[in-house]
Amino acid sequence: ELGQTVERVLQTLRDQLPAMGSGRRGWVPPGTHPDPRPPDEADVVVVGGGVVGWSVAYWLKVLEGQRRQHGMRVLVVERDPTYSRASTVLSAGGIRQQFSVRENIQMSRFSARFLRDINEHLGVWNEPPIDIQFQPSGYLFLASPQNAAELEATVQLQRDEGAQVALLSPTQLKAKFPWINTEDVAVASYGLEDEGWFDPWTLLNAFRRKAISLGVQSCPGEVRAFVTSANNMMSSAPPSARIKYVHVYMADSLEYQPVACAIVVNAAGAWAGKLLEAEGLPGGLCQPPLPIQPRKRYIFSWHCPNGPGLSCPFLIDTSGAYFRRDGIGGNYLGGMSPSEEEEPDPSDLSVDHNYFQEQIWPLLARRVPAFESLRVRGSWAGYYDYNTFDRNGVLGPHPRLENLFLAAGFSGHGLQHAPAAGRAVAELVLRGRYETLDLRRLGWDRLVQGKPLEEQGVV
Repeated sequence: ELGQTVERVLQTLRDQLPAMGSGRRGWVPPGTHPDPRPPDEADVVVVGGGVVGWSVAYWLKVLEGQRRQHGMRVLVVERDPTYSRASTVLSAGGIRQQFSVRENIQMSRFSARFLRDINEHLGVWNEPPIDIQFQPSGYLFLASPQNAAELEATVQLQRDEGAQVALLSPTQLKAKFPWINTEDVAVASYGLEDEGWFDPWTLLNAFRRKAISLGVQSCPGEVRAFVTSANNMMSSAPPSARIKYVHVYMADSLEYQPVACAIVVNAAGAWAGKLLEAEGLPGGLCQPPLPIQPRKRYIFSWHCPNGPGLSCPFLIDTSGAYFRRDGIGGNYLGGMSPSEEEEPDPSDLSVDHNYFQEQIWPLLARRVPAFESLRVRGSWAGYYDYNTFDRNGVLGPHPRLENLFLAAGFSGHGLQHAPAAGRAVAELVLRGRYETLDLRRLGWDRLVQGKPLEEQGVV
């Protein structure tokens, strides 16, 4: 009898939806598969279906609550539905409190609390509990004598914000981690709680499934063009404009679907800057350009049976090389960001294996002598949405495109800041102000004023 009742309710919902062949596509009910084509209109279009984009969509529905009878229509557009090139799932999966900018520490603190109670936030009725496989092993930053004072000042800032971070002398460092060569290390900072790593795909999928259960729709496609109110203005240089339509191009097709919208959120990650160069956006309104570029980063995995054990943290060397444990059984992964002069071509995700052999391995073996004998197991490459201005996220409204909001440019820490960044943007959209965290310093004004908010903790 219960099954028959449920079926009658579902059939009623089906009957109330417009026929799919009637010329206007109906809104996809929660929990169903996304329409391969976008709807004709949406209240909010989120461009980018990575973890930041899905976090924005989730928080829009949560904060909206029951105030509207039919609910806000939110559409997430993702050009890579397989996520084979997505920054989220190709990252090292770390979360830390150890940043040098106050707002980044605050976002990490928020995200740590969110992840600790993830099933209360993202759990879906009648589905298994979410397990992001969090490994609370902490981050360990090593500082040379030249950088010791800066690290100590940064730790004081982190403590002021409530983060639990210890400073270790070389002697204390060696006692806690005997496998480390402490030569040229003056001091180290070690996160005591809310730091470690987790599975990025699990978090992305949890945001996605919960958002869809709340009524968010998604579609595969690429936003390549816009129609704005400036297209109908007589003035050649309007002071501002509103986006009226986004043009969503479907894969393997020459056609596009115009989607009428009230709000657009640029969460396109590494391609957020390119999005603001799209057809239909008046060039004069997009100045200065959004300084976000795709930067290719390699991650290598290796096996070393005599390497650090289960207590191995996420270690950041004085050289910038990093590594962490990868499961158990002597497996590790790591990498290092190249210098500006050595930036690899970001047009594809091919891996330069010589970079590990010639650049990274000698640094790792010097810091951890056991790594002199290791065997490379694999490698991959992913993208940083790199903010060339100050390596910090750009959040908030665009100053001249009145209904465009930004959530990109995190330069490698977007995964861990996604829960906080998504809520912040949703608060701006729905309430016109930040309520949970004051992130105004991460807005567009600093780009116009030429005043960078430099983050020193980019790995």
